[in-house]
Amino acid sequence: MASIQTSYLLSYSSLSSRKTINAAIHVPKLPRVDVSLPKIRTVKKVEESKPIDITPLSEKNTQLHDYIDEQQHSTNSDALIKLYAILEAVADRIEMHNNIGEQRDNWNTLLLNSINMITLTATTMAGVAATCGAGAPLLALKLSSALLFSAATGMLLIMNKIQPSQLTEEQRNASRLFRNLQSEIETTIALGNPTEEDVKGAMMRVLALDKAFPLPLLGGAMLEKFPQKFEPAVWWPSKVGEGKGKPQRMGKTNGWSEELEMEMREVIEVVKRKDSEDYERLGNIALKINKTLSISGPLLTGIAAAGSAFVGNDSWFSSVPLMAGSLAAVVNSFEHAGQVGMVFEMYRASGGFFKMLETSVESTMEEEDLERRENGELFEMKMALKLGRSVSQLRELASKSSSYRMEGVFEIDEFASKLF
Repeated sequence: MASIQTSYLLSYSSLSSRKTINAAIHVPKLPRVDVSLPKIRTVKKVEESKPIDITPLSEKNTQLHDYIDEQQHSTNSDALIKLYAILEAVADRIEMHNNIGEQRDNWNTLLLNSINMITLTATTMAGVAATCGAGAPLLALKLSSALLFSAATGMLLIMNKIQPSQLTEEQRNASRLFRNLQSEIETTIALGNPTEEDVKGAMMRVLALDKAFPLPLLGGAMLEKFPQKFEPAVWWPSKVGEGKGKPQRMGKTNGWSEELEMEMREVIEVVKRKDSEDYERLGNIALKINKTLSISGPLLTGIAAAGSAFVGNDSWFSSVPLMAGSLAAVVNSFEHAGQVGMVFEMYRASGGFFKMLETSVESTMEEEDLERRENGELFEMKMALKLGRSVSQLRELASKSSSYRMEGVFEIDEFASKLF
């Protein structure tokens, strides 16, 4: 019996030892549990980090705003670069118009002196031929006089066609207006934050100035020196096709009010009735005088050239080239030394200035959105400065004009002449 128990115990212990060994064999499976543990930890970390995601979102919004600002800054930088490019082109045009203006002023002086010397020399030869006897000397003097008068006629036709004094005044005006544009572009750059509208406006003004004051003399680009009617110069771009904003007529907005609009309209009416009409009248007079002198000079030298053939004959025809040559020198000097073409161009530019003021006020009034207009007080100050008056004098002129119109009295010219 004891032996049976002993064997039982031995068998039991062996079985228990086998179980222990089996348990030890399963121990290496534990690292598999460790492998899955990082996944659990990762999930827990993500879940724990969800409430902290507010900061990254705010950072993302900040980055978005920074990106938008960067894009806007990039757009402004592009506009700034374009404005600098336009500024360089404007500076080049200023230098070019100055140089060509000096050249054409030299043309006027040199051609005037040359033609007068040729005309007077031919007149002297005709006078000498009238006093000498027949023969080879008489024929030589007659031919020389006729050739010189013919040369003077051809040179006068060319000179009267191009009008060097008028061309010089055109270049002066172009240089002044380009310098004005240059200062405006520099002011826009100095204020900062330029836009594509500024670039477009500067480009349109450059092209308008190029069209108003062309440099070439050939190919039909030169301005008509003898138009049928006096027309003011136009050097600003048209604003046709621009959209109108929503009307705003409540109170005083952006410096504008009903009183200021009425003031601007009254000032423009006075400018139309007084200054514009005066410069148009004077311009037409200068145009007629210039036309008459331009025809008379070549006509007189042509008559003198034809009359040279009758020099030496004992008749009154001998005095024709003498009188015609002398009158031609006087007419030519009065036309080109007096620079009648320059005077006509000056009246044309002055008429264009008042036309520009009229256009500026009308285009501003047509914009019904007051926020899109230029500031009203600033616009009033600029208008007063352009007319050479203070703001108070401008308002006084508008009030007097309005009171005269309401009373039915149209004697504003006398009052305007005192102010202008």
